[in-house]
Amino acid sequence: MLVLLPPSETKRGGGDGPPLYLGTLSFAELDPLRKQLVDELVELAGDVLASRAALGLSPRQDAEIAHNVALWSAPTLPAWHRYTGVLYDALDVASLRGAAAARAAGRLAIGSALFGLIRATDPVPAYRLSAGSALPGRPALAARWRPLLESVLATLADAGLVVDLRSGSYAALGRLPGAVTVTVLAERPDGSRRVVSHHNKTHKGRLARLLASSRAEPADAAAVATIARRAGMRVECPASTELSIVVPA
Repeated sequence: MLVLLPPSETKRGGGDGPPLYLGTLSFAELDPLRKQLVDELVELAGDVLASRAALGLSPRQDAEIAHNVALWSAPTLPAWHRYTGVLYDALDVASLRGAAAARAAGRLAIGSALFGLIRATDPVPAYRLSAGSALPGRPALAARWRPLLESVLATLADAGLVVDLRSGSYAALGRLPGAVTVTVLAERPDGSRRVVSHHNKTHKGRLARLLASSRAEPADAAAVATIARRAGMRVECPASTELSIVVPA
């Protein structure tokens, strides 16, 4: 099983790993585009105003541009420690130990606008590039990534179940038909429901932790739902590759 996570806009700074070397990243077939994008970001970072426009940043976020200046020289951290925010707080990989940590390292992967797809333990620097960013004079990131990523993802899907927890913009970088997708629904006292947007990350992070560390090896959405229910989550299976996590409004 592979649990495919989104990245996060917020990232932990610093690190104690050596500078970025693409040869240490998983899925080497993505390296040519990775190099192009890193080089383009470093060049773009030389123009602060252009960087703000392309990356959707305010002047208060100029530190993000400084991260891009140093992409080839900055220290790295394992990806699952680099990314921060609501989903990664709920995932809480730092608290995993022993066999659970080893299983999580093998099962978790992260979709990235800069690196395409990486394993959770791959070493990466701090950076700023979102799936919706528009680099000057370049095609949209989805158009550049999709031909490469969809081939890699299809190979992974052939090897076993994929639970795709990416947000829409990151899923657009590489579609994966047949993967189990997850929606979070808030249920009101009258029984009506609405899709949860931002706060869905907490529930997806919790599910990711359960799946990443579980001794079970689920083969389909129903088995994923069983793991979640045993942990107290309310989960429904509206379709063979769809799950709904239902939470109080």
